[in-house]
Amino acid sequence: MNTTTILLLLVSILIAAGVSFYQYLYTRAQGANWRSKVKSRSKVTLLLAFLRFFSVFGLLLLLINPIITRKTIETVKTPLPIVIDNSASMVDLKSDKQALELFEKLKDNSALNDKFEVQTYQFDEDFLPSDTIDFKGTQSNIDVVAKSLKNIYKNQTFPTILISDGNQTSGEDYVFGFNPNNKVYPLVVGDTTTYLDLRVTQLNVNKYAFHKNKYPVEVFLNYSGTKSINASFKISQGNSVLNEQTVAFSPSKKSATLNVLLPANNVGLQILKATISSKEQEKNTYNNTKNFAVEVIDQKTEVALISDMAHPDLGAIKRAIETNAQRKVTILKPNQVSSLENYNILILYQPTVAFKSVFEKNANAKINTWIITGNDTDFNFLNQNQSQFTFKMSSQKEDYLASYDSQFNLFALDNIGFEQFPPLENPFGTITAKGNTNTLLSSTIRNIATNQPLLTFNEEQGKRSAYLFGENIWKWRSDNYLAKKDFVDFDIFLDKTIQYLASNNARKSLVVNHERFYNSGEGIEITAQYFNKNYELDEKARLTIAVTNTKTKQVKNYDLLRTTNAFQVNLDGLAAGNYNFTVKELNSNSSYSSGFEVLDFDIEKQFVNPDWNKLNQLATQTQGKAYLPNQVDALIKQLSEDESYKAIQKTIVKKSLLVDWVWLLVLLALSLASEWFIRKYNGLL
Repeated sequence: MNTTTILLLLVSILIAAGVSFYQYLYTRAQGANWRSKVKSRSKVTLLLAFLRFFSVFGLLLLLINPIITRKTIETVKTPLPIVIDNSASMVDLKSDKQALELFEKLKDNSALNDKFEVQTYQFDEDFLPSDTIDFKGTQSNIDVVAKSLKNIYKNQTFPTILISDGNQTSGEDYVFGFNPNNKVYPLVVGDTTTYLDLRVTQLNVNKYAFHKNKYPVEVFLNYSGTKSINASFKISQGNSVLNEQTVAFSPSKKSATLNVLLPANNVGLQILKATISSKEQEKNTYNNTKNFAVEVIDQKTEVALISDMAHPDLGAIKRAIETNAQRKVTILKPNQVSSLENYNILILYQPTVAFKSVFEKNANAKINTWIITGNDTDFNFLNQNQSQFTFKMSSQKEDYLASYDSQFNLFALDNIGFEQFPPLENPFGTITAKGNTNTLLSSTIRNIATNQPLLTFNEEQGKRSAYLFGENIWKWRSDNYLAKKDFVDFDIFLDKTIQYLASNNARKSLVVNHERFYNSGEGIEITAQYFNKNYELDEKARLTIAVTNTKTKQVKNYDLLRTTNAFQVNLDGLAAGNYNFTVKELNSNSSYSSGFEVLDFDIEKQFVNPDWNKLNQLATQTQGKAYLPNQVDALIKQLSEDESYKAIQKTIVKKSLLVDWVWLLVLLALSLASEWFIRKYNGLL
């Protein structure tokens, strides 16, 4: 308190004492009855004087309202998180009971509880309090432990006990995830004896492949053992072996990476199996096999290249497009086109009046078209038979160089050196776009921009079209070969142009996204969007999904829940097998049906030993130490005697205004009430 407050309190005491003295102890001539009553009740008078003193002083104290300071001492212990692995691999390695015993022993140890604030957690794919330890987690993510502890104990120094086999199946590398300033003491459970074991560790493959192509498969193999062996690796589909080879392992060569090319001969979902085996006996053979799947897509694009003249461009375009095995180009004259139903794309090379029947047929077929003009093009005919551009051309020929537009965004394409390619020839004139176009290449004449397109794209009412204003594109392909010694860049450029024209951009009211296969234990997520007639996302749609197991015929129904810009359902927990499903929008009865397969793959059964090396590396990285189960007492002693972890005593100073003290108001009320009652009882009122 400051001096002013102390003086005010002294004055308040004097005032309260004076009032109580004057009221009850100082007697004036007020009649014989009053004096006689006061003298006969000296004890009651003193009590009343005290109550009056307390009441007056309390009221004055509230008016002064001094700040009350209180000091308390609090002991803060260092936190000690004890984290246990709750994944299914603990059961497979027969270490679950041992881990639980160690967990209980550490949690209830009096020495640790006296020194630390012991807090217990569990983890599998998530980090949770240790409420229900059942060892049924389908994934092991030790990295989530590191991240969670950093968030819970920010800016604190503390040790961590990690009871685990160290086998991680998801997440980032946990060795460098923990704070290096906080020691980690892994308690490694499981049989650390080295057994001979072959394992398909990882398999990388694209989910989709094109029919009649070959697709790559990257396989990572691991070996654990003390002698040299030859293992047989093969990839099979049903009873057919697609690839087989021998892989040598030794104590010094414990891993191998294989790159295999497999043929995509059949359309549809292809289930394959990668297997490694040897003549040696293994403790765990489950990890010798890994199933995987590839969906082979038949995206054969039939292209009609229609021309009424012979030109080197025709051969160059055909060869460039057909470098993709999914494309087939047929060169036709206009009078040879009887029907367009067998074609996905039309390339009209320098159209003239002879193309009239082709344009008439395509008016009904609405096939995406690429028009290439040149010196022999009839531009008056084009003005009458297309609506995207107006041509005002002269009879004078001109050479047009290309200028790449980096803002083009219809599809991803790098600049392959278009500005250095030879010029294309086209009649000089004005080309005016009637609608919205996306220009990939603009034209220049002797490095002067014409502000006119050279290669441009257009989409109108769901139909896509492309225009190239110039002939002699064959020179571009040749020039690309002279510069790069191959045709790859030019052929990719033409392939992406064809891919854009081949895409079907038809809009559907119900769009469902899903994979064709999932691994058991993984999250199975299906999302859907429903659009109204204006193709606006309908947030009030009611979507349901019915999932049917094709073998057992069991049907499960779910509602799709609204997310930010879609509807979503999680079908976790489905057993391995084939499933058909139907998504329905209940208000409109729109539906989408498809299927997927859940592959039999339990990642938690891939291990034969705890990963002692990895956990020991974690301990070294954090300046801790790895322990075995029979060394738990040594771990307890290490932590109990570690002088770097001491309890901290904190002095906590709390300041509050006296007016906030409710009990003072209560005491004042009691004092005033008591004084009134005593006076009333003794006839002093």
